[in-house]
Amino acid sequence: MPRTAQIHRTTGETEIRLSINLDGDGSGTRSSGIGFLDHMLDLLAKHALIDLDVAAKGDLHVDDHHTAEDIGIALGQAIDQALDNRAGIRRYGHFTLPMDECLVTAAVDMGGRYAFEYNAPIAASKIGTFDSELVEHFWQSFAANANCNLHVVLHHGRNAHHIAECVFKSVARAIRMAAESDPRSDSVPSTKGVL
Repeated sequence: MPRTAQIHRTTGETEIRLSINLDGDGSGTRSSGIGFLDHMLDLLAKHALIDLDVAAKGDLHVDDHHTAEDIGIALGQAIDQALDNRAGIRRYGHFTLPMDECLVTAAVDMGGRYAFEYNAPIAASKIGTFDSELVEHFWQSFAANANCNLHVVLHHGRNAHHIAECVFKSVARAIRMAAESDPRSDSVPSTKGVL
């Protein structure tokens, strides 16, 4: 069965249309109105091998916060839906990614429960015009709505753009591993028999 989902999220602050195919190749278009976030979503799609279409209209005259948050929420909801009962997936994924002077480890459990631990501080408050703190907030919003455990650790790094990019790529690779079909099992990956 195709592992796809479509989310349409409308609030007083944003309107998000997002669709995914977990068994894609990174195709799709990303149009959030936030150039840096579009760049991060491009990286996410490519490294997770998820086809991802995002069209967002948000209150960018206020700031980028609501748009980034709501895209994270919609992406989490889409992955949660596309995984269905999670039968036949690996469930766990992890990746340590080097990028220039940065090194980030991300680990994920797509087990249906939320937990979020994040230790990847960015010293600069801005990456271009993008608020650096929104990198963490995007992933917290994602994890809460994907019903997953997500742990992110920056081992070292200095450049703000590199740190953000390293986080997105490492989480993408961890998601890819966790969401992949397990060639040795088509059952739910839990001794409980349900997630």
